[in-house]
Amino acid sequence: MIGAGIVGLSTAYSLLEGGTAVAVHERGAPGNGQSGGESRIFRHAHDDPRLVDFACRSRAIWRQWEADLGVELVSPDGVVALGPAVERRLQVLGQVGGVAVRPIDAAELSERLPLLADYSGPAMLDEAGGSIRTGAAVRALAGRLGNSLVADEVISVRSTASGSVEVRTGGGCARYARVVVCAGRDTKRLARGVGLSLPVSQAAHVRLTFAVRGDPPPRLACLQDGSGHFGEQGVYAAPLPGNRHYALGLSATIDVQEDGSLLDPDGLADLSERARDYVARALPRLDPEPVDHRHCWVTELPWGPDGVAVWEAGGAFFVAGHNLFKQAPALGRALAQAALGEGLASELAPEAKMGARRSDAPAPR
Repeated sequence: MIGAGIVGLSTAYSLLEGGTAVAVHERGAPGNGQSGGESRIFRHAHDDPRLVDFACRSRAIWRQWEADLGVELVSPDGVVALGPAVERRLQVLGQVGGVAVRPIDAAELSERLPLLADYSGPAMLDEAGGSIRTGAAVRALAGRLGNSLVADEVISVRSTASGSVEVRTGGGCARYARVVVCAGRDTKRLARGVGLSLPVSQAAHVRLTFAVRGDPPPRLACLQDGSGHFGEQGVYAAPLPGNRHYALGLSATIDVQEDGSLLDPDGLADLSERARDYVARALPRLDPEPVDHRHCWVTELPWGPDGVAVWEAGGAFFVAGHNLFKQAPALGRALAQAALGEGLASELAPEAKMGARRSDAPAPR
């Protein structure tokens, strides 16, 4: 394994559950890259029914892991979504079936999300969605690795004439029967070593954490706001454990040059100001002065912000996509299966373009 973010940790844990020894190469602290922070949204709503089905599988595994690891991993308070996309998402969710999602009125919206200013437009509730306890998940999964964690930077990956996969790090060289690369922004670079050119675009964005004014509400749903009602289209937010803080970001990102530098050096500061302004308009029960910043890399596939795919060459598997935290349990199990030589799930092949918004996307099996 290369990368101890949530996908790498989920894959390693799935292998360890089955009794397979693993080595996980990570140059920094586990979960401190694109998986960093204390919250993400678990949601079933996607434009591709196959990804909805994949999310259902992941939700079941999150529940299983909560029991196995003895810690809450997804909050029980649901996700509310606002805006014109609600109708389309409800239709897609209806194609899959079995997802507890429904339209809600302004009164229930206020009950589920008491931080929100007045809003009476389209809204829906994903009852089994919630805030992923990202820090708890990373700590619990990483804690099971023990001596399997190798603290070193991976310089290159290549296939050898003998059929093994060579991994060269800053302090060593090792060969494995198979390697799974879940290295975030480094995945594209490492894939070149086996002759793959991944169609991954890179950007950066920011998430801010705000304190709740007064007593924390006992129930606090996550938020996806695509309404534009409060001046922004594409806002996501999730409570931290205890509901005393709410982390929020805009879907807008800042483009990155090929060398990794920001195209607009002022861009992250501008996004931060827009997020603060949104909070002042839409979430008056939050103090608009952030208590924490999280700056993140975004690695996105061309067919959509929820796209995910796995490339394979010479015994090495390369995972790429965005918004993968919620899908990590099912993705990790699929990658573990592939690493054991049992084949890669067909929907994860690049040509399947899972996560695309397509009217002709096949129904999930």
